[in-house]
Amino acid sequence: MRKNWREKILIMTLLCAATAVVSPAQTFTTLATFDQTDGELPEGSLVQGMDGNLYGTTVDGGGNGGGGGGGTVFRITPAGELTTLYSFCRLLNCADGAFPYAGLILGTDGNLYGTTFGGGANGVGFGGDGTVFTISPGGELKTLYSFCSQTNCTDGSFPQDSLVQAANGDFYGTTRDGGVNGAGSGGYGTVFEITPSGTLATLYSFCSQANCADGRYPHAGLVQATNGGFMGPPMRAN
Repeated sequence: MRKNWREKILIMTLLCAATAVVSPAQTFTTLATFDQTDGELPEGSLVQGMDGNLYGTTVDGGGNGGGGGGGTVFRITPAGELTTLYSFCRLLNCADGAFPYAGLILGTDGNLYGTTFGGGANGVGFGGDGTVFTISPGGELKTLYSFCSQTNCTDGSFPQDSLVQAANGDFYGTTRDGGVNGAGSGGYGTVFEITPSGTLATLYSFCSQANCADGRYPHAGLVQATNGGFMGPPMRAN
């Protein structure tokens, strides 16, 4: 028995060694290193634009808003040439948004779409409730919507993840807080739809069921299923 056991170990070792020999070597290359002035803390995924370059966001840095900055949108070529397209908190009281935690998505029109966790037209400085924005590959940014535009933030607040563009051309996403339920405590989050021109509709407010059986505080975005509906990630149930 002991001999068979040793033979099995030897065979497994030889197989692992053979696999290591035939596997191609993996090369890791650092394309860019952020230095705060050009952004800091990239947390969202990159997206490739129609021009072949990669686009992303940093949560902090960028030089506006004091302290660590309000975050950036950047472009990087496959060769590693980094360009800061936009630094958030450029406008008074960060009306253009701040802290884009989520990555960007490429719209069918060739522009990029995203969210900011803070800033916007409602609130002061970083204390705003977040935005939905679009930005061209050349860096022209337009705020499509500022959350907490309705009393008690029934339209949602603090979007934390990426949007998804549906087959109908509209964008769908979630907010971590806000909604019609629990307004006194900040709300439990929403699912929203927004057109490319900026018209927003709240599709659902979480904690609509007893004991929040439908969930609350969605921290991630949506995906569109083959049946046309949307699916979201697990979230806190109570």
